[in-house]
Amino acid sequence: MNDQSVPVTQQEPTFRVRARHTESTITVYQAYRPEIGRAAARDGRFPASWKRDRMTWIKPSFLWMMYRCGWGTKEGQETVLAIEISREGFVWALRNACLSHFVADLHGDRVAWKRQLKQAPARVQWDPERDLRLDPLPYRSLQLGLAGEAAARYADEWIVGIEDVTPLATEIHGLVRAGALERAAGLLPEERAYAVEEAVPARLRA
Repeated sequence: MNDQSVPVTQQEPTFRVRARHTESTITVYQAYRPEIGRAAARDGRFPASWKRDRMTWIKPSFLWMMYRCGWGTKEGQETVLAIEISREGFVWALRNACLSHFVADLHGDRVAWKRQLKQAPARVQWDPERDLRLDPLPYRSLQLGLAGEAAARYADEWIVGIEDVTPLATEIHGLVRAGALERAAGLLPEERAYAVEEAVPARLRA
């Protein structure tokens, strides 16, 4: 796997993973109701009430998470977590993932795709990246859905640390609402291009 980091530029390719990462970890985001999110941040692992039998979606993009949870204001998503996981786990999920939507040129026929989707422990979905006002940008942000074996590995093996970043989300949101976009941008987590071409083959970039 190529670990080289590539600076994000204005001319972004349509499909690229951008994330806060180190040589050994990558940070993803999720939002939960306080009784789950606060317990997870306190203990460094998800509590027993966390549903292992549901697909859980992780997002490397902080701003896409803000779009999804409304800066932590949506019901059931009031606690925003930054979850640092191992790069090995993240790559395992990508290599075992299926694209969440059907593409004829990639999958051949819908029956084959549905079979693959049902068997895969992870799903890849690409959604428009967001700016500070949460308006869509012309390039895509990765969402990675984990179920079954992938969800179990995520909860039990991949997590290195969990941080409650709700105060940060609230602070940035306040600056955006006040029109202080430059100050808000200065508080955003640094997300660099994450070179995983080998782990995200063409079959997942469509």
